[in-house]
Amino acid sequence: MFQALGRRLLFSYLGVMVTIWGTSTTFVYHFLSYNLYQKIDSEIINLANAASHNLIAAPVDKKAINTRIPRVLDNDNDGDLDIPWQDLRENHQGVEWFDVNGRLLAKAGNTISRMSFTANFNVSQYQKIRSITIPVYLHSLSVGKELEGYVRVSESTEELEEELDRLLWGFELGGLIVIILSAFGGWWLTRQSLQPIEQNIQQLKQFTADASHELRSPLTIIKTSVEVIMNYPERVHPANVNKLEAISSATNQMTQLVEDLLLLARTDAVTSPQVIEWISIPLDELLEDLVDFWEPQAVSKEITLKSKISSEVFIKGEAIQLKRLFSNLLQNALYYTPKGGTVIVSLVQLERLVAINVQDTGIGIAPEHLPLIFNRFWRADQARSQREGGLGLGLAIADAIARTHGGDITVTSEVGVGSCFQVRLPLAS
Repeated sequence: MFQALGRRLLFSYLGVMVTIWGTSTTFVYHFLSYNLYQKIDSEIINLANAASHNLIAAPVDKKAINTRIPRVLDNDNDGDLDIPWQDLRENHQGVEWFDVNGRLLAKAGNTISRMSFTANFNVSQYQKIRSITIPVYLHSLSVGKELEGYVRVSESTEELEEELDRLLWGFELGGLIVIILSAFGGWWLTRQSLQPIEQNIQQLKQFTADASHELRSPLTIIKTSVEVIMNYPERVHPANVNKLEAISSATNQMTQLVEDLLLLARTDAVTSPQVIEWISIPLDELLEDLVDFWEPQAVSKEITLKSKISSEVFIKGEAIQLKRLFSNLLQNALYYTPKGGTVIVSLVQLERLVAINVQDTGIGIAPEHLPLIFNRFWRADQARSQREGGLGLGLAIADAIARTHGGDITVTSEVGVGSCFQVRLPLAS
């Protein structure tokens, strides 16, 4: 129980840590990526604005585009920046000049977009090359604003993407280290937090075992005394007969409860089935005997009780406890199956296990109640709580006995259709 609880707490803690790490990493990565691409966009826009003057100067000076040395383009003192075009090769940039019809006039630099020319004035990216195209206008007093052509500036994003890939690898490596350290830290915190709870549970189990053991003697005395008194009815006042019967019934119920609690306490104390020296038991004969034992009760309720046990199967265990396990399942099946229903006990031998099914056509169990039915003292509704002699420990005891024998119990059920309890136990080697 504590191992399963510890695993759930550890996985929950790791899930929260991974979610926080993943969210923060994604935010930081996209934030840096966005800012770096914005920087490139700013660079190519500034370069495009500066390169537009070469297109305007081209009709006057044919060398305005093709020159490889730094030129003073600010001849009219309009405040525009001069551009050393040979730096384009070093910065992995490229400039293309087009006329008004989109015909390429010239180009400079070593990074040229492979996309065909389109008069799209938004930043675009194609095959690790980021580009922008801007129109170039000539302003004059006579004509006004006249389109001269277009300038397209491109810049390679290969180095940027390599940096982002290295950053992503760094995040992944750091995340792996964080998860490993979080796993060790979570495991330590989980053990520290569960330790006092485990101690309290152990103390409670010990108290239950001690109290159950100590209550056996006084209950036995009460039961014996009542039986002795009832054996001499002439000495009992008629008005006290019902009271004595009530005391006897309550004593029997308390005795059964104490025995059940003591059995659960003993099974809780068994940490591994290997510590007990089991004997080989013919499971098929044990089930057949139980079916014969419960047959009269099934007949009285007009319920058909069938057995489908054909093969001889041996398992290691304690016969009394195994009888208690399957008796609890059969008793539940008969109790919750209405008149005219059917209860079937079947046995299927697997490779290393044997599966015993107790199937009924009873009232069924609601899906939300299935995870709770093996809890101690749990009841689905008030109707079940009124069951005569029912203490809410039958299925809990069956589950504890199955686990003690190295097996388990599973259940499938549908309301109004019936339930099927399956017990899986290891075969005798």
